[in-house]
Amino acid sequence: MEANTRSTGRLPAAFLTPGSSSFMDFLSDHSPEMLPGNRNLPPLHGAIEAPHGTTIVAATFPGGVVLAGDRRATMGNMIAQRDIEKVFPADEYSAVGIAGTAGLAVEMVKLFQLELEHFEKVEGAQLSLEGKANRLSTMIRSNLAMAMQGLAVVPLFAGFDVDRGKGRIFSYDVTGGRSEEHGYAATGSGSIFARGSMKKLYREDLTEQQALTLVVQALYDAADDDSATGGPDVARRIYPIVTVITDEGFRKLVEAESSEIARSILERRLEQPDGPRAALL
Repeated sequence: MEANTRSTGRLPAAFLTPGSSSFMDFLSDHSPEMLPGNRNLPPLHGAIEAPHGTTIVAATFPGGVVLAGDRRATMGNMIAQRDIEKVFPADEYSAVGIAGTAGLAVEMVKLFQLELEHFEKVEGAQLSLEGKANRLSTMIRSNLAMAMQGLAVVPLFAGFDVDRGKGRIFSYDVTGGRSEEHGYAATGSGSIFARGSMKKLYREDLTEQQALTLVVQALYDAADDDSATGGPDVARRIYPIVTVITDEGFRKLVEAESSEIARSILERRLEQPDGPRAALL
């Protein structure tokens, strides 16, 4: 097929025949070996040492949702990378944050982006936010064999639901099990600390700016107790990746914006190292 394509300069007829609106189904039919879950791995002896992404957090506010991640990737007890990006736009109104095996997770995000773009081109309309969450669940489930060998990917998906007019958050387990989170969510090695932080500080009436500050506070608390989560690195000018999704679409904060939030939190922590206190009643 490859030689025929080169000689004629045309794609095979099967590539041009309208079929499924799923890009994954297309790959399964024509190049199944390109799907991450279909790769054959050599027999494993002991744990795999591969860079892992860590903490991702999200919070909703009236009018949208924010999704953020720290910048550290670890490999065992080593820092593999200090400035990895873990939050990516999925399409105009949604984003995905990755935790787990870094290289595989980034590859899965790219495939997910193509999946949504392919559907829109074939159907002439965007998937609903619920539909996007279901497609991501299917992709994670297809990676189960690799997850059982230690190459797990556990993302956090968030977006603005144009039909309901609000931000929504979806979390997943390694089997592709999907749960909708209400208010806030976290995944990754520092998630237990980030979730505890947001549990005490979150309110339903947060402004967009307060929600942005909330997720950075949560990442700071996660980094305070989880060695795999990186806090703001002022010396290297490495700050969390922070994104916001509203009815105007996806927007990633530029460094000047994210650094301003991080620096203001750092200044306050000089007086209160454990962060802000929630009211007792």
